[in-house]
Amino acid sequence: MSAATAIFPADARTAVSANWRRRLIAIALMLGIAAFFWIDSRYPALLRKYHSGTHVKASAAITFDALYPVDKSMSLAQRVGRTSLNWLAANKIGMTFGFFFGAAALTFLSTLRYRRTRFPQLNALIGAVAGMPLGVCANCVAPIGRGFYASGMATESVLASMFSSPTLNVIVLAMTFALFPLPIALLKLATVLLMIFVFAPLVGARYSAPENTIACPINLPISESWAQALASSAKSYTQSFWYIARVGLPLMLLAAVLGALAIEIVPQQSLAGPATVPRIIAVCLVGAFLPVPMAFDVVIAYIAMTRGLPLPYVVAILCTLGIYSVYSFSIIGKTISWKLASATYAAVATLGLAAATVAHFLP
Repeated sequence: MSAATAIFPADARTAVSANWRRRLIAIALMLGIAAFFWIDSRYPALLRKYHSGTHVKASAAITFDALYPVDKSMSLAQRVGRTSLNWLAANKIGMTFGFFFGAAALTFLSTLRYRRTRFPQLNALIGAVAGMPLGVCANCVAPIGRGFYASGMATESVLASMFSSPTLNVIVLAMTFALFPLPIALLKLATVLLMIFVFAPLVGARYSAPENTIACPINLPISESWAQALASSAKSYTQSFWYIARVGLPLMLLAAVLGALAIEIVPQQSLAGPATVPRIIAVCLVGAFLPVPMAFDVVIAYIAMTRGLPLPYVVAILCTLGIYSVYSFSIIGKTISWKLASATYAAVATLGLAAATVAHFLP
């Protein structure tokens, strides 16, 4: 286990049960951070994309908009540099939310006695329900997942929340079913549900954190005043934020460069002509690697479909792009296990290949 953990003191269970003031402060902190992000930024942006309907578009490589223009006449280093900056600019709000909310969630979960059940599928359901309203992409949800795992939540809950946030959001689902024929939309949904309710429970027990551990514990008195609770919550939040940011920030910069490099070295005409198995595999591997923003998978797959790209390619893009990324890979690897990170990458790519194969036989 890579996460730094420390066991609660012997009287922690009693303290956690009695510590309602600190719990209320943490809940208020989470709700405040989430409400500001959802109302000021995320849901208005998602609704604009949804209302764009068939006119939705993307004007950059791995982002919807380009702050710095990128031209194929530029050198590879210049293109990678500009694409990296575009990615960082596009993700700055979501990443800020991910770091701040992840720390608040870890602060809150440290006040709870139980953070999991004995049933893997139920743990996966809890994680999926927690992730659905977050409204962040596979990149921005990764710091939150790190916080969840550090609190002692079940691994299947952590993975399910990271899968559901970018894919099962109600607006993203509405876009998917509005833009694609029903069989294609159902293929996309099926791959997501398999990742949440089959893959996550299967690997959860093997890579699970100890139940009663937390990465950033502080002394939990049996009772405390509001002033003491506020001070201890601030201390816990600061420690939690540092625990998430000290790993998340460097890896975020690395993901920006790796994602930009991957998309810039892919030949522009690589998908021209009939779909072939090697090319579909390549699409799945690249799709599961690229760190794209929320709903980018839906938009890019729809644009590819309207431009006449073979349906297996369209489905491969739709089912692998957006649910996982090189940033998710690095956070899971650093926090839980590199074997789990690799297995997740392989599972996403494999399901994408399976869905693309099924799409080949659709009318």
